[in-house]
Amino acid sequence: MKNYYPTIGLEIHAELKTLTKMFCSCKNDPDEEKPNVNICPVCMAHPGALPVPNKKAIENVIKIGLAVDGNIADFSEFDRKNYFYPDIPKGYQISQYKYPIVSGGHLAGMDITRIHLEEDTANNKHDRGDFSLIDFNRAGVPLMELVTEPHTFESAEETAKTAINFAKEYQLLLQYLGVSEANMEKGEMRVEANISVSEDPKNFGTKVEVKNLNSFRSVERAIKYELDRMIKLIEEGKGSEIVQETRGWNEGKGTTFSQRKKEGSADYRYFPDPDLPKMKLHEAFDLNKIKKELPELPEARRKFFLSKNVPSQVIEIWISDRRVADWAKNTLKYGSEPEWSTMVNFITNDLVALANSNLMDKVFGKTNIDSIYKLSKMYIEKTLSSRAAKDILVVMFETGEEPEKIAREKNLLQKNDEEALKVIAQKVIDANEKTVADYKSGKENAIMSLVGQMMKETKGSANPQIAKSSILSILKQEK
Repeated sequence: MKNYYPTIGLEIHAELKTLTKMFCSCKNDPDEEKPNVNICPVCMAHPGALPVPNKKAIENVIKIGLAVDGNIADFSEFDRKNYFYPDIPKGYQISQYKYPIVSGGHLAGMDITRIHLEEDTANNKHDRGDFSLIDFNRAGVPLMELVTEPHTFESAEETAKTAINFAKEYQLLLQYLGVSEANMEKGEMRVEANISVSEDPKNFGTKVEVKNLNSFRSVERAIKYELDRMIKLIEEGKGSEIVQETRGWNEGKGTTFSQRKKEGSADYRYFPDPDLPKMKLHEAFDLNKIKKELPELPEARRKFFLSKNVPSQVIEIWISDRRVADWAKNTLKYGSEPEWSTMVNFITNDLVALANSNLMDKVFGKTNIDSIYKLSKMYIEKTLSSRAAKDILVVMFETGEEPEKIAREKNLLQKNDEEALKVIAQKVIDANEKTVADYKSGKENAIMSLVGQMMKETKGSANPQIAKSSILSILKQEK
């Protein structure tokens, strides 16, 4: 069987999080539901309207460039990318061609070619049956495009895995830097894959660009499908049918389909935009200051947690949200190893579970690390049972109240008084004759049913170990 060598390069667009659009003062609001309200003569391309660059958007691209160890251009400019489509009101897109803001860099095992800045298009709506409508709210939103170098691999699985890892790490980086929410479901981050396959690892095959990939699962499936399609054509002697083109991805069918012949740069007739000034970025921005102010990035966080012997799977849960990672790191200043480990478990297993996409801000707005530490301390000192601690955490999450106050008000402080618990144990034994008989006949697991009844009787406040020993002590006396 022949060996085939897949090659892939990624193009990833990300909408930048700024107050206004790229070249006008219209609001940049990805959550706006009413169509065509955030528009003006500039983003609608009315005659005589002139663009003005958004300095914050340019700074955001510089941040990304510095974070991936790219080169920040001294000279840069905007160009006109000429093509006609209904969602391009001007008949051209303001983009960058010869002088991108960032060149070079690397991330997650892939080399980066360039990162440049442009404006987003309007949004075509195809949900009206016989006709389509256009929402121009998105037209002119600052859009950053990252292009990777082509990378050759030995299998479709390795190709897809590397692409997914890169896209996920890039999304995480954008979120840590605060330059983009990069929500793929909202279209704030879009991945395109340039795919080819060759029988010679030193030569590239014919490149196909696959668009319309709006989830990591789609990226993986599309890469594997397209590579299988290409290899099948080659093996059937139909390699000439692989042409340079743009293909779409049909999520429902799990297949790609031809959209149009792939354009080259000459087709777009790039030329410098005469309405926009040339940019001297090293004069306009303090690059050293920007670099010093970058937050600790995901890879550095991984290394830090690994140095503290945190399991890799736990680390990935933490760093998936910067606020969770901040919390987890800050727990290290609290107490000894038992306290830290308990806090880590609460954050990983309980707090993160509570903090879903709709409630994340609420979690970090009301619950603080000092309170988590106090809760952990109470649990370690056996003032609280495991069940009570988890219940209190939910109330802390909802109200922001201190754990001691919640425990007192809800009578959740763990009962460790052996004499008091023996009274309750006797009551449970008297009320469960069959279970007691089962235990005495050799069914040792029956004891846990009695312990459960004690926990129910005390509303979870009994120390489970003392509850069990109290029951056993009474039963032993009865023999």
